[in-house]
Amino acid sequence: MELSERKAAILRALVRHYIRTGEPVGSEALAQSAGLRVSSATIRNELAALEELGYLTQPHTSAGRAPTDRAYRFYVDLLPARSRLRDWERRAIVGFFDEALADIDEILRGTTHLLSRLTRYASLALAPIVRGATIVRAELISLGSSTLLLLVFDTGRVEKRVIDVPSGATDRHIEKVSRVIMESLVGKALPDAEAAAGDAARSAPDPEKSLLGRVEEGLHSIEEAAQVEHLFMGGVANIAADQAFDRRETLRQIYETLERESAMLRLLRQAAAKPVMQPVAVMIGRENPLPEMWEASVIAAPYGAEGGALGTIGVVGPTRMDYAAAMSAVRAVAERLSAAVQALQG
Repeated sequence: MELSERKAAILRALVRHYIRTGEPVGSEALAQSAGLRVSSATIRNELAALEELGYLTQPHTSAGRAPTDRAYRFYVDLLPARSRLRDWERRAIVGFFDEALADIDEILRGTTHLLSRLTRYASLALAPIVRGATIVRAELISLGSSTLLLLVFDTGRVEKRVIDVPSGATDRHIEKVSRVIMESLVGKALPDAEAAAGDAARSAPDPEKSLLGRVEEGLHSIEEAAQVEHLFMGGVANIAADQAFDRRETLRQIYETLERESAMLRLLRQAAAKPVMQPVAVMIGRENPLPEMWEASVIAAPYGAEGGALGTIGVVGPTRMDYAAAMSAVRAVAERLSAAVQALQG
């Protein structure tokens, strides 16, 4: 059922008031502060109708009303596509991304701290999966008795493995093998790169043959690790400080769920799969696939290059969150993060 213009205005005003105060809202408060230009009696009748329609709940008989998940959904769907950032938020975002960070993991770790500082909610970032990414740089760096295998992928991800130097291998041999892997691995995904290293090893003389064999083992180790999605998290302590979570049991459940990486990965994957993911997805209360998080809302956005999304970032907060501000922050950070990833891709 489509709401009348008056019901919609009253509902939006009530949600805004409740988000700001956290207290059930009565007709008198709305009549005085919302600029609705209707009497408190009219507002009272409309509130009763909105309650019957499932948009409001009345915690106590004599108290005002509070929004349900359905009311928050109505409110969020009517928010402008792009809200303006506050000056300090813009400066914080620009300042962070102006730093010369060359590793996507470092950027994502910092991004979670940035998002939690901007929103005061817990923040999440799903790292790009190495599986399927192609190598743009491959080299060996001598460390004395060992050497470092360094791979840079087109997603901006950097992978390193320390490998033992075989007996008889000198810096000259390491430099030669480094040139070989740069020529044979760049432009390939991990499975093809591993096969190429194996082919090179079979035709190389010792000690280069042994060194290439250990490069192949390092590539296999990276490929095995690439099967696991990686999650960064920041600002979890903000959950405890948020007075909108007013029950100890609610806090406990949310804390325990945040600590389960598999649950958080499922949460971000679900958000990324939503058709409204362009540019920001909002899951409110029971829209969430995790029952333990039904007292929370999730705001998420994809990041990546022009070829498509590489990962997802987002925040977790109470259903009584400042949706407009949080959506603006997540959207702005996702856009700058996408630009940073493209810069890493060169």
